[in-house]
Amino acid sequence: MKTSIIEAVYKNFLGPAPDWYKKTIIAFLIMNPVIFMIDPYIAGWTLIVQFIFTLAMALKCYPLQPGGLLLIQAMFIGMTTPEHMMHEITMNIEVVLLLVFMVAGIYFMKDLLMFLFTKLVINVKNKTTLSLAFIAASAFLSAFLDALTVVAVIISVGLGFYTIYHRVASGKDFHHDHDHTADDAVDQPSKNDLDDFRAFLRNLMMHSAIGTALGGVMTMVGEPQNLIIADKASWGFAEFFIRMSPITIPVFFMGLATTYFLEKTKTFSYGAQIPKVVRGILVDYDAHMDKERTTRDKARLAVQALIGLWLVVGLAGHFASVGLIGLSVIILATSMSGIIEEHALGKAFEEALPFTALLCVFFGIVAVIIDQGLFQPVIEWVLSYEGKTQLVLFYLANGVLSMVSDNVFVGSVYITEVAAALKEGAITRDQFDMLAVAINTGTNLPSVATPNGQAAFLFLLTSAIAPLLRLSYGRMVYMALPYTIVLTIVGLAAVYFGLLESTEWLYQQHLIEHHSATEVLDKGSSGNH
Repeated sequence: MKTSIIEAVYKNFLGPAPDWYKKTIIAFLIMNPVIFMIDPYIAGWTLIVQFIFTLAMALKCYPLQPGGLLLIQAMFIGMTTPEHMMHEITMNIEVVLLLVFMVAGIYFMKDLLMFLFTKLVINVKNKTTLSLAFIAASAFLSAFLDALTVVAVIISVGLGFYTIYHRVASGKDFHHDHDHTADDAVDQPSKNDLDDFRAFLRNLMMHSAIGTALGGVMTMVGEPQNLIIADKASWGFAEFFIRMSPITIPVFFMGLATTYFLEKTKTFSYGAQIPKVVRGILVDYDAHMDKERTTRDKARLAVQALIGLWLVVGLAGHFASVGLIGLSVIILATSMSGIIEEHALGKAFEEALPFTALLCVFFGIVAVIIDQGLFQPVIEWVLSYEGKTQLVLFYLANGVLSMVSDNVFVGSVYITEVAAALKEGAITRDQFDMLAVAINTGTNLPSVATPNGQAAFLFLLTSAIAPLLRLSYGRMVYMALPYTIVLTIVGLAAVYFGLLESTEWLYQQHLIEHHSATEVLDKGSSGNH
């Protein structure tokens, strides 16, 4: 039976996404213009809910396509204009460049990172110590790199370990071609070892993902929304870190304490040990690689270590905008590693560009929110409270929203609205700075609850390693639960009991200075000074 053209178009629409999902998106597109004609405000909120739905369903279909279709329609019916969307993207160009260049830059330093993590797994025999080392290393890296980048590194490390063992367990040598997605060639008792190894790697992946949240909240480059917040507030790298520290430092240590507790009690499916056989294979592989490593390979690792040092110094010293430092990493790492073909460069950008495109759609949705005044009542309600209550409400509002949608989206919307409140004279500049801290910590900490809350978690869930390690959406939520509870409560307590007092002390010690409201008003957001 021949397919009609309409059936063919429908089959092509969103490709292999489930039928109910396609029909839902079509229903959204049909009802939105009707709702907009009746009440633009309700239509705006409907669009937000629909967009959050596409983020939550990221495993069924990447949110760029359905979210992008909703935004294009919103522009056609007059919810916002292409000019306003362009203005939002231009104001946040630093974030766009961070994603494009920084993630790609780190791709060319994977050799060094794989080398370091392999040594870590082999030399640290105690699982609790290893877990703490992984979470601390991920946190440190995320403070200087985007969390998405760090998870990309951890995934490639985990996938490397998994492939090595799977190949040997299937009776092959280190260099043989092998399909590590099929378990047919793995016999008992290797199958049991493989299951134990999966559990062990799942533990490390989740600890590392949490580590990216702990480190990512601390600095302006840790998460894309941090950069948006720092840009709006005219904070440099050091000032951002100091202002966040009354909350981020206690949260970091409580995060480590949680890791220790989970590994010791073996609760929430943590505490899995690496089988002796697997450790033996990894040790053999490491020795084999050390023997095979040529002088040129060693030189490459040494140069990558120096570039890593430049990255840390360049960001801390704020020598250039973050995206440009990322671009310098690409140029230095490729030229010193002999990567000069265009197609070899292209691979590095595959990880970052889909998310960069999605972020541009976010900015279009932010334009709709501003044009339709959607967050105005919520912001006015929260601003009607004073002092600590106001800060706690901002922290919780951002936290709850970040659990269900994406924290970049939530953070950028809230900081834009608070900047607008400052321009209208509804709040003082000091209040604005306090609220910026509450927004940043609120979007970063409770959002570990679900994979849609953090781009890095979503990246892990949609990566090639997740099905191999049997890491599903539900399992990620379950394994993140103890962390969600601890980080949210400790963050909330720090906001309520310590933030105002600590910030006052920081002012007195001249570690930070008071800003004038005109800095936010003048710059619009034309980049950091």
